[in-house]
Amino acid sequence: MSHFDCKKDLFDIPEGVTYLNAATMSPLLKTSAAAAEKAIARKVHPWSIGVEDFFTDANRSCAMMADMIGAGAKDVCIIPSVSYGIAIAARNIPVKKGQKIILLADQFPSNVYAWQEKAKKVKAQIITIERPEDDDWTRAIIAAIDQDTAMVCCAQSHWTDGGFVDLIRLGQKCRAAGAALVLDLTQSLGVFPFCVKEVDPDFMICGTYKWMLGPYSYGFAYIAPRWQDGSPLEENWIARKGSEDFSRLADYQDDYQPGARRFDMGERSNFFLTPVILDAMENMKEWGAAAISQYLGSLTDFAAAEAQKLGIGVAEKQFRSPHLLGLIFDNGVPEGLAQKLASEQVYVSIRGNAIRVSPHVYNDEKDIERFFTILKKYL
Repeated sequence: MSHFDCKKDLFDIPEGVTYLNAATMSPLLKTSAAAAEKAIARKVHPWSIGVEDFFTDANRSCAMMADMIGAGAKDVCIIPSVSYGIAIAARNIPVKKGQKIILLADQFPSNVYAWQEKAKKVKAQIITIERPEDDDWTRAIIAAIDQDTAMVCCAQSHWTDGGFVDLIRLGQKCRAAGAALVLDLTQSLGVFPFCVKEVDPDFMICGTYKWMLGPYSYGFAYIAPRWQDGSPLEENWIARKGSEDFSRLADYQDDYQPGARRFDMGERSNFFLTPVILDAMENMKEWGAAAISQYLGSLTDFAAAEAQKLGIGVAEKQFRSPHLLGLIFDNGVPEGLAQKLASEQVYVSIRGNAIRVSPHVYNDEKDIERFFTILKKYL
């Protein structure tokens, strides 16, 4: 095991519960839950909320996200969902008739539907990369990119089984081909290092309720400076220049707030959710994505070794994400297995032919051992 210490004591996880399902939804830190309770109590007395409070914490959350990914604070906006962020990208990236939009097989639908509609509208092609037999998604995607490729839309970690995409190599190929790169990093950001300076995506979208230990209905979008003069999804007041002066809001402004702020969702100043994500990101920053990745990699390596002893398939280490492991059953996962495991308070997900094992900082080797002890009973 790495030197990183398990953080289970920072969460309210009862004895006997083995939760290996962060890829569906993470629990909140105790401190984040306390921040939420304090925020709710504040709304009981709304006269305590000042004009500056509509901006201070929201701006701070954008700055913290920017710091996490090596961007400028003005390059990040607040969104309510991944589909909202993808819709911004689809609205602004031009695609010509006959061009190709590259997606991955079984990709999460929030990063699929918008592109299907875009392709129909402009008569472009959707190219779906089938799951590679050797599990090397990076090679398969890069091989499909040519001069007719308008964009690649994908994740860093495939949501079904943790299949890994080398975004640095992919970014280089996209730039060389003149193709845009749109990333949904909901299944990796925070627990795997990522830097926009290394990858240079056009758009990076992330929901916070999984690996970032944040709330539901809150997310971030990084929008590369080359797209920041684009068209937002909505025309809300807080994205306009001078919105800090409530007495002049009826002096309608043509100009937007600088940078990516024009793409902010309405009511970005979420007084309930913003304190939660701020607390979570402060902890994540203290721990560091590299250290978290190493720690979780030791857990999934252990799980992979145990799976192979049972004859269950796993991808080779270089082709899987360190925090998300798919246990592959050639003939399908046994019927009702997830429910049987849950009856003994072991929580994982079934995605296709795989049991998806997704530990976070509150897990340790004992959790992996207990999972396999109970799994064996039902195989």
